[in-house]
Amino acid sequence: MKVFVCAVCILAFAGSASSAQAPAADEGIAGYAALFQEVSPAEPTAPALTLDDVEQLALARSPEIGVALRRVAVEQAHVPVAGALDDPMTMYRGWGVPLRQPWNFNDAQNMFSISQTFSGAGKRSLRASVAESDVDVAKAQLDEVRLDVRVRVHKAFDDMLLAQDEMQIHHQHVAIARQAIEAARIQYTVGKGPQQDMLKAQVALTSLAEHMIRFDHDAALAQARLNTLLGRDPDTPVRVAGEFAVVDALPEVRTLDAMALQSRPDLAAAGQAAARSHTEQTLAKKAYVPDFTVSGGYMLMPAGSPTRNDYMVEGSINLPWLNRRKHDAEIAEATARTTEQDAELSALRNVAFGQIQDALIEAQAAQKLAHVYHDQLRPQAEATLESSVIAYENDKTSFLDLLDSQMTVINVDLTWLAAVADFDSRLADLELATGAPLEPSTKPETEVRP
Repeated sequence: MKVFVCAVCILAFAGSASSAQAPAADEGIAGYAALFQEVSPAEPTAPALTLDDVEQLALARSPEIGVALRRVAVEQAHVPVAGALDDPMTMYRGWGVPLRQPWNFNDAQNMFSISQTFSGAGKRSLRASVAESDVDVAKAQLDEVRLDVRVRVHKAFDDMLLAQDEMQIHHQHVAIARQAIEAARIQYTVGKGPQQDMLKAQVALTSLAEHMIRFDHDAALAQARLNTLLGRDPDTPVRVAGEFAVVDALPEVRTLDAMALQSRPDLAAAGQAAARSHTEQTLAKKAYVPDFTVSGGYMLMPAGSPTRNDYMVEGSINLPWLNRRKHDAEIAEATARTTEQDAELSALRNVAFGQIQDALIEAQAAQKLAHVYHDQLRPQAEATLESSVIAYENDKTSFLDLLDSQMTVINVDLTWLAAVADFDSRLADLELATGAPLEPSTKPETEVRP
């Protein structure tokens, strides 16, 4: 960036022109100059956070992750319940109480018993297995929320870093803008510049002011989004630190597909849901395994009986074969649910592969665009500015041509920053599609510093 070379030329021009007796300054130019009176960057009031810092804060404080953690706790609490026995039952029975003396229990058989129902073989363990599958699904969904939050934090961080870098470039050019305003004012007031040139200078200066408004807007939105993801007040001051980088090569699509099958939380959740449906199908088929109820108790026989103190043992069993229509329907329902879950898992895999392909295409396009700006457009813009500086020093071009060249460098630098920031955002989308952080095959080819 040839900022200071251009500034020296402008200062030299302004110094030579100021020796002339000039009339009162043009009020329009003075108004545009006022746009840049207070452009110094504010002193940072918050410590700078790196990408790792904000990701760790988000994983620890995000309300969305907190909700997902509570869902896991709910499912874990249900596991002991699912595999537990039914409550035991106690019973009293007064047998043979005389109708004429309903209070005379001494002449009746008084029975006290306690009973317990036992599920058929394998039913309780299958119910516990279904509940454990629910825990696994909830954990996979928790990982999915964490991944989504991490990617959104990454993008919000990129937006914050981009806005900061854009402001830095802007502030680097503010000094030149001030000198340009003064030089244009002097040239115009001494009658050496036509009105068309003045209007052109005003458009260039207004563009700088428009940039600053947009940068402030983007920074405020990114700050609000980042604070929301961190579980903080949206107005909390945030300052980030980092550098954009453009990698030389991206992983192949087959590698990314394999990573997704191993790492994508939604695929893991769908796989656990499919496994749960298969367990539920097995449990439904256990409906034809009967349940048993065992009872034991004490009997107090009527007065005068040979033995007044006796005990009782009782056993009962349900007969599911006599209700075949119901249980066959339950098995058919469980089978249909199993096939639906398997189909959903297959469809989700297909969607995942499509998302990976889309994200990879977007990342490759952003990578190419960033290289075009770094390898071609930026060197060309800077070479044009150097040529304009030399021509201006030799009175072979106008001051506004020099200003145009400088504005071109500014715009190319800003567009380049936007391109590399977009590439980093596309990498975050690719990580979301694969479900795991990417490990580039090569080191970053270009580190971007404003």
